[in-house]
Amino acid sequence: MSRPIWRLTIRGDFAAAHALRHYEGKCETLHGHNYLVEMIVEGETLTPDTELVADFTALKRELRAELATIDHQYLNELPPFDVINPSSENLARYLYGRMKERLSAMPVRMYSMTVGETPLQSATYQEMND
Repeated sequence: MSRPIWRLTIRGDFAAAHALRHYEGKCETLHGHNYLVEMIVEGETLTPDTELVADFTALKRELRAELATIDHQYLNELPPFDVINPSSENLARYLYGRMKERLSAMPVRMYSMTVGETPLQSATYQEMND
């Protein structure tokens, strides 16, 4: 028997600088991006009154609040990027974890987090259950 799942997508952006450690090329020097972020959450039930999985306004508020902590920052100076490389892959994993924590009281669970340095390339992180 099948079960319903709804996926909600929230997009955001932030600007930040970084330098990739151990990279041979121009990205090893300080440079910046206008990052694009796409968060997908999922839920299995709708609220009885409004028939929503979750309120888009609340999801946007939480994503914006988290992105504000890294907006216009030099990522290499912020934990955990003072130790790990501030790559799109690591940013996606970091934001996934932070949003998973922020949304823990909501009736949704994280599905994926995508971080793009440009509109043409991005990295997506998600956790799969075995």
